[in-house]
Amino acid sequence: MELPILTKLRDELKDVERELRVDVPRELRTAAAHGDLRENSEYEAAKHRQSFLQARAGQLSQRINSLSSLNPDDIPRDVIGFGSKVYLEDMASGDEVVYELVTPEEVDPKIGKISVGSPIGRALLNKEEGDDITIILPSGTKEYGVTRLETIHELLLKE
Repeated sequence: MELPILTKLRDELKDVERELRVDVPRELRTAAAHGDLRENSEYEAAKHRQSFLQARAGQLSQRINSLSSLNPDDIPRDVIGFGSKVYLEDMASGDEVVYELVTPEEVDPKIGKISVGSPIGRALLNKEEGDDITIILPSGTKEYGVTRLETIHELLLKE
């Protein structure tokens, strides 16, 4: 079982590597053909882009290696953890809130994807269905009840 984020990161790494092999050298050659490199803004921009892409490739490789060592089978199946989708009831309003604990690369609060390291993510870790949770946020304290839990194992089987 492989984490879906790994495919996304590998695809991005391929794109970055292709740009480093094909696009950047072409841009450097074109800019160099314009003459004096000391005052050549196109050449400088291409060199900056090259440096940025080399750094990004290193970051992606490191992140891929780190996430590749994460085995979903090692994640508990009965408590909230990385990859879990958690259904909460706001104790004050009765509204349902749904969060999915994801990697930093996948965070999108608008659709409920939050980092395990966020205040809400940390408060949810290792909780079980039926637990009540108090979360201290900059906007104030919120109280929730965990009404349903889907672990990464269940979510990976759906894909």
